[in-house]
Amino acid sequence: MKRIISATLATLALAGASPALAHPHVFVVVTSQVLFDAQGRVSGISQSWTFDEMYSSFVTTGASEDGKPVSAEQLQPLAEQNVSDLAEYGYFTLVKVPGQKIEFAKPQAIAMREDDKKLITLTFTLPLKQPVKADKAFTLQVYDPTYFVSFDFAKDGVAMTGAPSGCSVSLTQPTPLGESESKRLNEAFFSGLSPGADFGIKLASRATVACP
Repeated sequence: MKRIISATLATLALAGASPALAHPHVFVVVTSQVLFDAQGRVSGISQSWTFDEMYSSFVTTGASEDGKPVSAEQLQPLAEQNVSDLAEYGYFTLVKVPGQKIEFAKPQAIAMREDDKKLITLTFTLPLKQPVKADKAFTLQVYDPTYFVSFDFAKDGVAMTGAPSGCSVSLTQPTPLGESESKRLNEAFFSGLSPGADFGIKLASRATVACP
């Protein structure tokens, strides 16, 4: 069995400072579940990230000799390394509740799989260290500040699990870039240089959960 190339998202994002790499370089479709506990509090975020063809092919090169999808067992070490490395970056996941500091506990349910289209999907759950009520606006964003990795929510890509009656979730698209920002992004793409710190949040959708 050949070894899977251990190219993690965190490593690639760090490599994004290299002039040889354009921005964005990796594209991810996100599906998130906002998890509630028995007391009706938000207790965690379940993430499912499906990577583009190029990244999927890169990390599985040489892993399968018969053309069949790579097994979840083969991908498990890479899944765990990805999530471990992403801790430094807050897992590219930002949650906010007014007046409260939200922190994640140790990730759970880490897995990776390859589908019949040979696309890789990484799944993991981020429990909150302290569950919070969503009676105030609870917001969720998934983004890379440097925009080396482009995260986009799938259609209906944010849902709730175990939510109390009356809770709702809405997805707000980012405000279109102004002329100067669009020019800067285009220049970054062709030069390979980063468009700037926290540029990614300007292009990040925002999910808002509200409960009565």
